[in-house]
Amino acid sequence: MKPYSRITGTGSYLPPRRVTNAELATELAGRGVETSDTWIVERTGIRARHFAAPEVTSSDLALHACRHALEAAGRTPQEIDLIIVATSTPDMVFPSSACILQHKLGIAGCAAFDLQAVCTGFVYAITVADAMIRSGTATRALVVGAEVFSRILDFSDRSTCVLFGDGAGAVVLEASDTPGILASDLHADGSQVGILCVPGTVSGGKVLGDPFLKMDGQAVFKLAVGVLESAARTTLAKAGRTEADIDWLIPHQANIRIMQGTAKRLKLPMHKLVVTVDQHGNTSAASVPLALDAAVRGGQIRKGDTLMLEGVGGGFTWGAVLLDL
Repeated sequence: MKPYSRITGTGSYLPPRRVTNAELATELAGRGVETSDTWIVERTGIRARHFAAPEVTSSDLALHACRHALEAAGRTPQEIDLIIVATSTPDMVFPSSACILQHKLGIAGCAAFDLQAVCTGFVYAITVADAMIRSGTATRALVVGAEVFSRILDFSDRSTCVLFGDGAGAVVLEASDTPGILASDLHADGSQVGILCVPGTVSGGKVLGDPFLKMDGQAVFKLAVGVLESAARTTLAKAGRTEADIDWLIPHQANIRIMQGTAKRLKLPMHKLVVTVDQHGNTSAASVPLALDAAVRGGQIRKGDTLMLEGVGGGFTWGAVLLDL
């Protein structure tokens, strides 16, 4: 049995509709909501995001990302024996988007399930997949982050609706004789539920509560930088590595100030920080694999590089994964 797991292919997909800050500001003005490109960029670093068409689901976005990842890995869907989809915006209440994705890939029989850790979802999912591969439960996994957050945005609330976008990212994770995933560190604090949540549910054929995303931005910001630094340092210690060993930091793409603050605390130069938030916005569980694939295909990240992946999101959840590509 091969005792480790490694990423052998990456893929991503963004819906065709790209919405700039200026375009969004015009749309919001029609709803009586004031904002501007300058206001958004200064506070978040976001310049554009992608929105999916009404009929497009998270599994649709995931399918494209998975096909790209499989092609990069030189694998076919039939060689996959585990599918984990990290999402907070599934296609249905049930079955899981992973099962729906499995069918769209034209395969059946392998384990498939969704994982819900909001913006930390991909970090959680790749940790779970690594553990399943190391235990011998799986040998080749598709690990996906896919979101259509545009469906849960209140476009009368400029503090949240300008932040998020839709997209999907995926990796093929395979059993390996050489280490790939080196260490991880996962956490949650349910006492912080109220600072980032969608406080609605379906009951008796109706939506109970509020079906739109709610966020206390200042509270999230204060928590995020501290827990991201802590998770990164713990993960490095578990792996027997130091900050100097990190070639690339790929944090959850939520806010450029949080990302830069985390890099500074880890004493990393800004040229080692992978940034896609300016073009993608916050795509929740999709943000880390989207940024990873963009950097791989853009020639920034190369085989053999050491990467620190980090996530922080509603739950409150946070975590980090260190890996050699």
